[in-house]
Amino acid sequence: MTFDRKNLTDNQLLDLYKKLLKPRLIEEKMLILIRQGKVSKWFSGIGQEAISVGVTAVLEADEYILPMHRNLGVFTGRNIPLYRLFSQWQGKANGFTKGRDRSFHFGTQQYKIIGMISHLGPQLGVADGIALANKLKKNGKITAVFTGEGATSEGDFHEALNIASVWELPVMFIIENNGYGLSTPTNEQYRCENLADKGVGYGMESHIVDGNNILEVFNLLSELKASMIERPRPVLLEFKTFRMRGHEEASGTKYVPQELMDIWAIKDPVDNFRKFLMESGILSEAFDLDLKTEIKKEIDEGLAIANAEPKIEANYSGELDDVYKPYQHEEFKHSEKKENIRFIDAISNSLRESMERHPESVIMGQDIADYGGAFKITEGFVEKFGKERVRNTPICESAVVSAGMGLSINGYKAIVEMQFADFVSSGFNPIVNLLAKSHYRWLEKADVVVRMPCGGGTQAGPFHSQTNEAWFTKTPGLKVVYPAFPYDAKGLLNTSINDPNPVLFFEHKQLYRSVQQEVPTDYYTIPLGKAALLKEGNQVTIISFGAAVHWALDTLSKNPGISADLLDLRTLQPLDTEAIFASVKKTARVIIYQEDSMFGGLASDISAMIMENCFQYLDAPVKRVASLDSPIPFTKALEDQYLPKGRFENDLKELLKY
Repeated sequence: MTFDRKNLTDNQLLDLYKKLLKPRLIEEKMLILIRQGKVSKWFSGIGQEAISVGVTAVLEADEYILPMHRNLGVFTGRNIPLYRLFSQWQGKANGFTKGRDRSFHFGTQQYKIIGMISHLGPQLGVADGIALANKLKKNGKITAVFTGEGATSEGDFHEALNIASVWELPVMFIIENNGYGLSTPTNEQYRCENLADKGVGYGMESHIVDGNNILEVFNLLSELKASMIERPRPVLLEFKTFRMRGHEEASGTKYVPQELMDIWAIKDPVDNFRKFLMESGILSEAFDLDLKTEIKKEIDEGLAIANAEPKIEANYSGELDDVYKPYQHEEFKHSEKKENIRFIDAISNSLRESMERHPESVIMGQDIADYGGAFKITEGFVEKFGKERVRNTPICESAVVSAGMGLSINGYKAIVEMQFADFVSSGFNPIVNLLAKSHYRWLEKADVVVRMPCGGGTQAGPFHSQTNEAWFTKTPGLKVVYPAFPYDAKGLLNTSINDPNPVLFFEHKQLYRSVQQEVPTDYYTIPLGKAALLKEGNQVTIISFGAAVHWALDTLSKNPGISADLLDLRTLQPLDTEAIFASVKKTARVIIYQEDSMFGGLASDISAMIMENCFQYLDAPVKRVASLDSPIPFTKALEDQYLPKGRFENDLKELLKY
């Protein structure tokens, strides 16, 4: 191995050596602790330290790094107190996740490190969002994100590279090609000669680097960083290295040919750099021993603190209180001035007023810029806010949602438009695993609103007509809003954008241009979690949301003799159980009316809650009315049969007879 020190001083070289040595000595200690049963799991980065150390040494302390399992050198390079890392790995309170997640699945704003989730790929899109925020701030900061060769097969990798290239984002995409994805060798993972070649297809500069040579890593990245500040762009870097331990310690390395282990053992990044420093007269045996003694002492002291720390005690309120970032609703009252507008206008007005109120907000989606979106909701926004804040995206739902998380991490509010709610399935993973869990895991907000044009009645078939709110109401950490009227749509969307938690905001397409209402012309908010009582009666409670509210109103207008409470939920998570129970206790009969198919829909949970909490008040079984348990069809006759509109009136009358 050849080392080129270029113009680095002796002190700089020694500093790099110390930074290499520290994670190696910690790892050697961890291997002892795992054999002793004092740590439950360990993902070793032995043999790969030069990459983490080199990247971290090049970036400034306020530049974000997004590491993975084997990047201990990132954490030690940012000088995180060791007792906190040991507490994290032991699941104790001084760690970063309060015992809720393990190993390196955490982030810390204090040290500008954003940890991974086990699904790997979303990490890359998060880096895009962080870099986009830096670009909007014009602060000249670079973002570095790590991935392994295995995750380069994931769609998120390709989406993130495409977005970064199209938007010219200053991101270093770091591929640690260490030979194996768990037990799968690289020749079973991809067919291109080098992973760096993938950059060509995205018009992206790429490099192949010896990942075991600390000076090659440090020197190249130093040059690239200076160039990327001058000319912001993404760069793909493939670091050739090897995994000297198992995927994690329990899996071992029996599947790896011994000759490979022997070849890469000779290329050890710590041993070779030590030898170079010794031969250059920069490092002496005595100083090397002093360094090791100093680091081992720091390790032992950190472990003593972590070991003395008590184990976490389970506490119901503590767990539930951290699912969402605390948010105190800020009420903005409107003036008396109103105008009669459509549902779609209310959404557009809210977005416009919110973007004026929050200059740090960005809206992203397919065709939303010059074209104004599939439904023309953002028409004229580019002229008012510019293309930096109103961003057309490639068809990359997953990476765009992840980028929304990155924007949030770096101080922005993100509004993501799904062209149709059906397409959210392509971005499902980052919503339910990244946005929903971030605050619970490490107390990081996910200030992202995902707008969801949804619903049937327009003969758009099974891929443009779903109302899929139940995919998200069952996921702790998400808020779900589903208004039925223009007034509510504007006020609730304003609140959703203010709220630092992730919100799925459902907008029924059939209501866009068919429903009008007097709506205040100025800015106002409506609190989440409060249902609206649209009609009052004493015979039955009708619980509904979205377009089904209007269908229920039509039914009641045709049957003036029915005395009903009609409760429009408006917000599905959090749910206004107080209003539901109060109405049911008054009327003693309840029917729940939803557009979604029956099994597994929100009506099922509401029904169960009523049976558990209001059983003694009921004079009849709880009734649910919903669409058929089939995909939603295209032809009008089939769609009419699928939707519950033709069945509700009869079911309501049967319930009243009970």
